[in-house]
Amino acid sequence: MLIRTMDDMEKAGRIVSISHGRATAVRPLTKSDGMGFSVSEARGRAGSGSDLWYKNHWEANYVRSGRGWVQDLTSGQKWDLEPGMMYIVGPKDRHHIQSSDEEALRIISTFNPPIEGDETHDDDGAYPPTGDIPEGPGRMLVRSRADVDAQGLAFSRADGASRIARFVTAGDKLGFAISEVRFKQGREADLWYKNHWEANLVLDGTFEVTERNSGDVHTMGPGALYCVGPNDPHHIKAVTDVRLISVFNPPLEGHETHDEDGAYPPTGPLPPGPAG
Repeated sequence: MLIRTMDDMEKAGRIVSISHGRATAVRPLTKSDGMGFSVSEARGRAGSGSDLWYKNHWEANYVRSGRGWVQDLTSGQKWDLEPGMMYIVGPKDRHHIQSSDEEALRIISTFNPPIEGDETHDDDGAYPPTGDIPEGPGRMLVRSRADVDAQGLAFSRADGASRIARFVTAGDKLGFAISEVRFKQGREADLWYKNHWEANLVLDGTFEVTERNSGDVHTMGPGALYCVGPNDPHHIKAVTDVRLISVFNPPLEGHETHDEDGAYPPTGPLPPGPAG
């Protein structure tokens, strides 16, 4: 099990200037971690914006907080952004991202191919190549929670104690899947992802993860990231109401449920995952 926090990375000076100085990023999961994707939190400034073009990557972005808009610079189509929305961009998608004058955007970004961790945008608003580009969904798309509901990819489990919205699935051809997961206070479960690697970033609340092999208990708050895989049977408990982002590789199809071991059925080849 791999555990990192945004606070630890900030204290270590692992904050990167991006968007030509208009935003910063903290990158708790990078290419070297072997998950087949990377995870960053981008932090804009109120009223600031940038033209971007990920020529060498696909990027899925979950709006953690703030408001603003994103525009496809090819078609001119524009979408308002608010917490809980997802937008996906790739090699064909020159776009503009803008924070409102009142609320700066904070965005959780998942990249494939994964980025190294110290990249900043070039003159085109791109990052340098870091690997093979997945097929992706073709062109830019934006999803709200209502869209996920309409697609039949939002579920309640355990009598409503868990709520899962699958914003990205295997069908999007990004090489990872992303869910927004909400637990009510007191929710507990035994899990063991024998067939996947999963990275979880806590957005709100307090959460406990117990390693069942060692008995070690980890208490996590907002900004904590933990990764679990085939060797990590674990127990989770929501100390308070909790919201987190969960990223899977191989990607989930979208309708899986846990078996008796707390696993999902295989959906593809496993990445190597973090060393140790």
